[in-house]
Amino acid sequence: MTRRYARRQFLQSAAAAGLGATAGCTSLLSSDSRRNDANPPASPAHRDGRGQPPETSEPTDPIEAAAANYDPVDVRGALYVPARAWNTFQMWHDYDPAVIERDLGYADSVEVNAIRTWVSFEQYERDSAALERAVDHFLATADDYGIEVLFGLFESVGQEPTEENLHDTDPLTAPPCQSPSSIVMQNEYLWDDPREYVRWFMERYGDDDRLLAIEVMNEPGWLPDMEHFAAGMFETMAEHRGSVPLTVGSTSLANNAEYVDWGSDVLQFHYNFPNTREKYHDLLPQATQLGRDLDAPVYLSEWQKTADFGWDSSAAVENWEPDYASIAPVIHRHGVDNFFWSLMVKPAYVRYMRKRGIINGLFHEDGAVWNVDDARAIKAMSGDSEVDLDERREWPDWAKKVERHARGE
Repeated sequence: MTRRYARRQFLQSAAAAGLGATAGCTSLLSSDSRRNDANPPASPAHRDGRGQPPETSEPTDPIEAAAANYDPVDVRGALYVPARAWNTFQMWHDYDPAVIERDLGYADSVEVNAIRTWVSFEQYERDSAALERAVDHFLATADDYGIEVLFGLFESVGQEPTEENLHDTDPLTAPPCQSPSSIVMQNEYLWDDPREYVRWFMERYGDDDRLLAIEVMNEPGWLPDMEHFAAGMFETMAEHRGSVPLTVGSTSLANNAEYVDWGSDVLQFHYNFPNTREKYHDLLPQATQLGRDLDAPVYLSEWQKTADFGWDSSAAVENWEPDYASIAPVIHRHGVDNFFWSLMVKPAYVRYMRKRGIINGLFHEDGAVWNVDDARAIKAMSGDSEVDLDERREWPDWAKKVERHARGE
């Protein structure tokens, strides 16, 4: 398929599905102010086999209703970085097999069957053999639990990967780190090392059936330099393509018009904080229709909860705690493959959100969950919403300075 044809097919299918062609999640919505959130449209995921609501009355609990009336979702995923790792370099530099085995066991307990995370170019530069041993262990552990892995290779979000930033573990100041540095991304003559890293990964894991997909970069569309670098690295990935599908971490469905030109096999989109459930009821059927038209998997690869934070403010927010149950039944209803952010309870990944007092995640390190209803809603996507887990809606002791800072204490 030529690039011109791929783009044209994507745009034609997007138009047929009712999606706009501009970037950004809200622009992809087909707005209908008359739709009542309490009465969303019927979904093809409904269990009566005809895409129609059931004739019998549903349970009053929306989580039980989802488990009872909708087909299980195929990809029930979580974003994963260990609770006390503040960037993906720390995850691999300080790799602890016992932590990985414990945390993936927690994922299995709520029927999560996929993990999305990132490998680290910076750790590869320091000790490629150690990174390979760690990746091998991660995949073996995930496979033991029946979990497939979506590995990303580079990251656009965060601060420069300086030694100080990479190793910072202060909950208030530790940043996510972009990978690679801006200097590398902006200068093609410095791309030899990143290409070597891509070739290593593809030659070692490109045909590994424990992988769900390989992602070239998370959200490269923010800046032209990042997108140019990601396109170059995707070209190297494609040259060494194996049986594992290739993809790009995309902020919106519209950005995939570019990524299908590169050769992306899987469409991703991120929508962490819709301000109403109705927006998901509008968007998700369009996303699944686009996937059917293109005969391509579509992943909602980042989501969290309904929220309206006011993005032009730095003030602490009222809606600061996890609430996956606010939209998980909607995702389940529409049968969309998905990954929630994040498996482990920890302060927000991005410092701007962290300093506003936002915490996310499902499991504490000891196996208690922040919110049992969240655990039920996530497990319900498998067809079973029953859990036997302790609930603790408290900041971890090691993270409480973030809570105190947001409250001005």
